Amino acid sequence: MDAAQKMDQQYRYQRYVYDLSRKYYLLGRDALLADIPLQPGETLLEIGCGTGRNLTKLAYRHPHAKLYGMDASAMMLDTARDNLRNTLYAQQITLQQGLAGQVDHTTFGLEKPFDHLVFSYVLSMIPGWQDALEHALSILKPGGCLHVVDFSDQQTMPAWFRKLLLRWLDWFNVHPDPAVPAYLEQMAARHHDQLRIRHLSGRYAMLAHYQKGGIPNDHQPELPQISQYLDF
Repeated sequence: MDAAQKMDQQYRYQRYVYDLSRKYYLLGRDALLADIPLQPGETLLEIGCGTGRNLTKLAYRHPHAKLYGMDASAMMLDTARDNLRNTLYAQQITLQQGLAGQVDHTTFGLEKPFDHLVFSYVLSMIPGWQDALEHALSILKPGGCLHVVDFSDQQTMPAWFRKLLLRWLDWFNVHPDPAVPAYLEQMAARHHDQLRIRHLSGRYAMLAHYQKGGIPNDHQPELPQISQYLDF
């Protein structure tokens, strides 16, 4: 069974209650979205877009941006299309089935790489998340931004809480790796890029904004200031 089939099997029934059930523990998503400096006409791809929840919120905030979503699960994309049908955002958001390491701008018929990429609680579900990050960087334009929110290491929370959280996540094939922030820092140092990371209270989750180099520093837009609120 390949990755796409596994995702379809996992979300065959979960997709109907996904947004309602996840809102209580996938914290920081709205804070990340609010921090994305998306300009009119810019392109944004969300890798692992699921039900389209994040893309819909971005479309509301940025009606003149061009939004794209990719997910391994065809069933989740069916739910996303149902959610978008007959809404104001149906023509603004383009969805495509595929895997994180296979997508690029040509997948969506674009001539240029993306301005922004989003990973929202997806890296913890990808066994080779390092390769996914490296590939994501390669399909960003110079000066483009990679935005990540995912579980952190919960090191300043009670040990019993972290144990229960990891056990709960394991039931859904979610396996957070506390090495993600350090890997982002290594990527930024290696490529001479910019990176800003913030951990939510208790180091429950982390928000990262990574800007790809390649244009003169005096012309690079500043990384966004990270919002100080949670989205319960």
